[in-house]
Amino acid sequence: MGQNRCRVCGHEFFKEPLLKYSNMPCYAQYLPDAESIESDKGVDLEVCQCSGCGLAQLSNDPVPYYKEVIRAAAFSEEMKDFRIKQFSNFVEKYLLKRKKVIEIGCGNGEYLSFMQQCGVEAYGLEYLKKSVMECVKNGLKVSKGFIESATDRLNDSPFGAFYILNFLEHLPNPNSTLRGIYNNLTDDAVGLVEVPNFDMILRNKLFSEFIGDHLFYFTRGTLSMALNLNGFEIIDCNEVWYDYIISAVVRKKGKIDMSHFYEHQEQLKNEIEEYIRRFKDKRVAIWGAGHQALAVISLTNMADKIRYVVDSAAFKQGKYTPATHIPIVPPEALESDPVDAVIVMAAGYSDEVARIIRRKFDRDINIAILRDFGLEVV
Repeated sequence: MGQNRCRVCGHEFFKEPLLKYSNMPCYAQYLPDAESIESDKGVDLEVCQCSGCGLAQLSNDPVPYYKEVIRAAAFSEEMKDFRIKQFSNFVEKYLLKRKKVIEIGCGNGEYLSFMQQCGVEAYGLEYLKKSVMECVKNGLKVSKGFIESATDRLNDSPFGAFYILNFLEHLPNPNSTLRGIYNNLTDDAVGLVEVPNFDMILRNKLFSEFIGDHLFYFTRGTLSMALNLNGFEIIDCNEVWYDYIISAVVRKKGKIDMSHFYEHQEQLKNEIEEYIRRFKDKRVAIWGAGHQALAVISLTNMADKIRYVVDSAAFKQGKYTPATHIPIVPPEALESDPVDAVIVMAAGYSDEVARIIRRKFDRDINIAILRDFGLEVV
């Protein structure tokens, strides 16, 4: 058994496997025939668990055909009805009509044809050449390929949505495939991700569910972890198909918009400058040499406008503010070198500091407190 670390988060497995099975079928597909039966040998499976993220997985190598999608479920009328209804609801709920939607691992196009009927521009990606030819023969837009890395570019990308159904658990490097999918989507894209339901396997003690084809056994929690790690967040998640499948709708996690931070910074800078202009000859001090105060001093260009910075911590006194080089002094400086005003930047202690200044120093001194919303004169 070669694998001893999680294929998703990289942490080591727990020392002992969860289960050890001997003489198990090598593959779920490509069954031996009369000519090959003599050479067919069973394999030993180890079901392990990551000590970091908790994801259950085999330590075995992947089956040689892991890039190919082979679906026996295509012969089920009940599954056909389920998929048509599911895809229709997916397209309607997430406004995908006329958008480009791609199936990752589309096999012979069984599900792709259902998606196409829902009014989207349906595309497929499949590694097995025979399956690709079958799809093309049936008028489906399918490319031969497999997403190996985050930098892979797909024909006709970017796509407005994707779906990957009971395929992710086969892949030895799911991070690369998920990242590759992410990078071929529009910013507002959604996706449908389905995997066998390990929560149900645990509940029902289904010891027969382990096979070399399935490297991963996802719970809701570990599926969410894997998706989050690769840029997706779950917006809806259910157990479907008699609870055998975890079905998650995901969207791309967008880049946080922090442009309004600049606006707030500029607003605060203007408020502080306006306040300081009320007093001449640099007769304004700041109380507080914590990280927030130090950052505000730098970001509002106050270095040449402030007399000194007061702080009660003895180990800061006699030093200077980093980058702006304003002297840091003890509170007694308010008596030996009085100022006209103090701007208090002491976070949760600010109101207490204001009371100390009034009580111990000058009751008539001007005080302003830095609040979350701006500068408050008290």
